[in-house]
Amino acid sequence: MSKGRAEAAAGAPGILLRYLQEQNRPYSAQDVFGNLQREHGLGKAAVVKALEQLAQQGKIKEKMYGKQKIYFADQDQFDMVSDADLQALDAKIVALTAKVQSLQQSCRHMEAELKELTSAMTTPEMQKEIQELKKECAGYIERLKNIKAATNHVTPEEKEQVYRERQKYCKEWRKRKRMATELSDAILEGYPKSKKQFFEEVGIETDEDYNVKLPDP
Repeated sequence: MSKGRAEAAAGAPGILLRYLQEQNRPYSAQDVFGNLQREHGLGKAAVVKALEQLAQQGKIKEKMYGKQKIYFADQDQFDMVSDADLQALDAKIVALTAKVQSLQQSCRHMEAELKELTSAMTTPEMQKEIQELKKECAGYIERLKNIKAATNHVTPEEKEQVYRERQKYCKEWRKRKRMATELSDAILEGYPKSKKQFFEEVGIETDEDYNVKLPDP
């Protein structure tokens, strides 16, 4: 055993007695070891030995719960608490609980506000964004000015006429393509070669050859 661990083990009874009296609640040896090991560097064997020693000396109480021993401070050393004192403590607990809840809610609001502020742009970033938006806006204003100044505007009637003609020609395109497809399919039923060879021999060019797609109706 190292010198530091030996010193911690020697002082374990005093540390454990003080801890149990301050907490004034039952603990197993494992609980005590887990709660104090990091702070005081106590080994589990030293904790178990110190608790058994304190119990034998009558400084703490020991009880068996199933297969586990539970240790707690001797209650005779504490003053009796009246019902009125208990009620006052209960009222204080209620008030403190409400205060904790209020503080937690306030903390959540502050955290949300902090998150929002952290994600927001800084003043230099905002200034840069404003300059870029102003520049973009000036471009749109100039473009709108040129559009308004143009003399080659299309009237609604002319626009409607263009749409009608487009629809007419697309309909005719679709009709002729269907007729050509049906005719070629009928010929290919008795043609000994492939469809591609037939188109090459006849000299048929398709929309697909030129990556042309028939517009939607």
